[in-house]
Amino acid sequence: MSYVIEKYYATIDSGRLRDATALLAEDVEFAMVLPAGVNRDRGRAAMFAYLSGRPAVDRRHVLLRVAAEGDMQFAHGAVTENGSVTTGWFVAAMHVDADGRIDRYQVSFSADFALLPVQSSREEARR
Repeated sequence: MSYVIEKYYATIDSGRLRDATALLAEDVEFAMVLPAGVNRDRGRAAMFAYLSGRPAVDRRHVLLRVAAEGDMQFAHGAVTENGSVTTGWFVAAMHVDADGRIDRYQVSFSADFALLPVQSSREEARR
């Protein structure tokens, strides 16, 4: 793994939520654009509360594309559950501060829109 964004999602998917939120700056600002609405908040504790409050399922973030430019990192991927069902796709952007922590984070999730052709996204998500 060469990017913090990859480490962040891998750590979340492993179930180590405290370790994942330790990658965030204490005063991280975040916005999650979800089908149910926008979750905008601030602080590592608020992110931990959000992550730990999600339903317990075998959820994985399958990164299909990752890029970085300076202090910004980006990812597009599929969200899968139970190892086989793709529930949707996400686009994420993170700003990394001078200490290597994520201090701003924005993600959008769509259950029915993938940036990549759906066939190739589904095939890559199975790997």
